[in-house]
Amino acid sequence: MTIISILDLIGTFVFAISGIRMAAKKDLDIFGAAVIGFATAIGGGTVRDILIGSESITWIGDMTYPIVILSAIPFTYLIRNRLDDINKPLFLFDTIGIALFTISGMEKALAFGLNPFMAGIMGMTSAVVGGIIRDILCREVPLIFRKEIYATACLMGALVFYLGIYFEIATNLNYVITTGVVIGIRVAAIKLDLSLPKMKV
Repeated sequence: MTIISILDLIGTFVFAISGIRMAAKKDLDIFGAAVIGFATAIGGGTVRDILIGSESITWIGDMTYPIVILSAIPFTYLIRNRLDDINKPLFLFDTIGIALFTISGMEKALAFGLNPFMAGIMGMTSAVVGGIIRDILCREVPLIFRKEIYATACLMGALVFYLGIYFEIATNLNYVITTGVVIGIRVAAIKLDLSLPKMKV
């Protein structure tokens, strides 16, 4: 197992935790929490695979992903009183997760013959749609539509990743650079309280 696949699973785990935490805030039972955790962790990749016409949906063919997501339920319960203490590590792994999901989504879309622009959109879809599904199921306006620089960071990461491919940068180095760009944008947005202009009519 490569470091990229390990980080991908960590990102999946953290995404599942975010879904389970939202379910807990909405007072859902353990089954509801599991459903929200699954939707958050694999929703984006599933939608991407459907849109690009893939006959193989990643998590269905690899039991590692369901196991990782299910393990997030007892983990979240056991550390429920310490979640505030680990918010920073969760934020870091969440950001690494969206970067890696952007990369893997874009790679798969390019392999299916999509042009770079649409491949970038598919990369962003992989990273953010799970969170959108989570918020909708929990009757919230999706976070990425109203507050944080999130999808924009994914799009910038997709652009950097494609430029790395275009200029034939070594694959592993391209992964590191792209992930660093996404992390940098997310951290800067939080530190400087940056957000996109609100739509006013």
